[in-house]
Amino acid sequence: MKTICLYFEIHQIIHLKRYRFFDIGTDHYYYDDYENERNIGDIAERSYMPALNTLLEMIKEHGKFFKVAFSLSGVGMEQLEFHAPQVLEKLQELNETGCVEFLAEPYSHGLSSLVNEECFAADVKKQVQKIKEYFGQEPKVLRNSSLIYSDDIGLQASQMGFKGMLTEGAKHVLGWKSPHYVYHCALAPNLKLLLRDVKLSDDISLRFNNADWEGYPLFAETYVNEIASHPEESQIINIFMELSALGIAQPLSSNILDFLRAIPACAKAKGITFSTPTELCMKVKSVGALNVPDTLSWVDEERDVSCWLGNPMQREAFNKLYSIADRVRIANDPRINQDWDYLQASNNFRFMTTKPSNVGLDRGIYTSPFDAFTNYMNILGDFMSRVKSLYPEEIDNEELDALLTTIRNQGEEIEMKEKEISRLQTKIQKIEAESDKLRAKIEKPKAEKKPAAKKATEKKPVAKKAAEKKPAAKKAAAKAEKK
Repeated sequence: MKTICLYFEIHQIIHLKRYRFFDIGTDHYYYDDYENERNIGDIAERSYMPALNTLLEMIKEHGKFFKVAFSLSGVGMEQLEFHAPQVLEKLQELNETGCVEFLAEPYSHGLSSLVNEECFAADVKKQVQKIKEYFGQEPKVLRNSSLIYSDDIGLQASQMGFKGMLTEGAKHVLGWKSPHYVYHCALAPNLKLLLRDVKLSDDISLRFNNADWEGYPLFAETYVNEIASHPEESQIINIFMELSALGIAQPLSSNILDFLRAIPACAKAKGITFSTPTELCMKVKSVGALNVPDTLSWVDEERDVSCWLGNPMQREAFNKLYSIADRVRIANDPRINQDWDYLQASNNFRFMTTKPSNVGLDRGIYTSPFDAFTNYMNILGDFMSRVKSLYPEEIDNEELDALLTTIRNQGEEIEMKEKEISRLQTKIQKIEAESDKLRAKIEKPKAEKKPAAKKATEKKPVAKKAAEKKPAAKKAAAKAEKK
C-alpha cells in the first residue's frame, strides 16, 4: 500500500538594514524592523493563514486518515511571535488534532553542519527545546536547512539521537535507485533517510500555476493517479516544500488550496494513505544504505551547497563568521547569541550568489551580490569586534581549547543531572500512584464496616425491650411461689 508523507517548511528571512563602514563600532543594531514586519505580515495573510486553515479543515473532514508534518526555524518562530502570533496559534490548534508532527532543524536555519559539529548540535538542540515549549512534542526526525545532507552529517544526527532525517532525492546521488523507499545512512545504519520526490513536489511548489507547463492545469485526480501508477514496490511518496509555496509562489487565485483540499479524497479512493516521517522511520524497513560522500541540498539544478558557498565572497564571509563560533559559545551573551542566530541564516549567503538560477531570487535591499557582500561584511566587522571585546583574541588557542573542554564537560554533567532528575521524578510519581492505590485499599474496608456498625446501633431498642420484659418475668415467678 502506498503512503504519502506531506511536509512543509516554515522559515522567515531576517532582513538586514543598510549598514555602512562608518557605522562599525557605533551602531550595534543590524535589522530592518519595518521590512521584517511588512514581509512577514504579507506572507501570513497571503499564505500561512489560508494554507493552515485549509489543512485544519482537511484534518477535520478526514480525521486520522490525513496527516502532515512541519518544521519551523527558531528565527522564523521569533519573527512570528513578534509580528504574526496568529500563525503560531493556528499551528497549536493543528497540533491538538494529533495528526501533525513537528520536526527538528537548526534554530538559525544556518549552515553550521558544514563546518562546526558542536555549533550545529547546539543550534538544533535550541530549536528542539522551542518546539517542545510550543507544541509539547520532542522531535525524533531531523530536517537540516534546505535539506542539506551528507554521510558525516547523518552520522552526527544519529549520535544526537534522531531516528530519521529528510533529504533530497537527487538524481546524481540516487542513480538508478528510486526515492520511493526508505534508506539508511551509510555511516549510521540506525538513521533512516526519507528522500524528497523532486518531480511531484515541484509540480505543486514551482509549476502549478505555469500556463506554459505541459502538465497545466493540474487536477488532484490526475496528480493522485500519477502516484498510484508508480510500481507496486514504490510505497513511499515524499512530498516536501515550503509552506509559502501555497499562496506566494503559487497565488491563491490559482486555486492551489482547492487542489490541495481534494487530494485526500482522491488518495482514499485509490487506497493511498498518509503517514508522518516518524511513522515511516519506525515502521518501514530500510532497503539499503545511501552513500552521500559530498554534501547535497534541495536548491538549484546542482542540488549542492554552491548557492551559498560557490564564490570567493561567500566563502570569505562564511569562514570569517564561523572563525569566532567557539568564542561566541564561551561568551554566552544573550544579545550576542541572538545576533549570532540571525547572522548565521543561510539567506545572508544566498544573497551573495553569482549563479544563475531557475528560481527567482529576491535580494531585497541589495542591488547585486557585491552589494550584499559589502553590507554583510560591515555588519560582521562590528559583530566580531563585540565578540572579541567579551573574549579577547590575546587568549591563545590552548586556553580556548581548555575552556571549551570545561564547557563541554559541564554541559554533559548538566545533561546527566537533568536525566537523573527526570528519572527520580518518574520514580516519585510511581511511588505516589502506588501510595494512592494502597490508601484506597485501606479506606475501602473501613467504608464497608460503617453500615454494619449502624445496624448494631439499630438493634439497641430491641435489647431495651428485652430488658423491660425482665421485671415482668420476675413478678410472675414471685406470684407462683406464693401460690
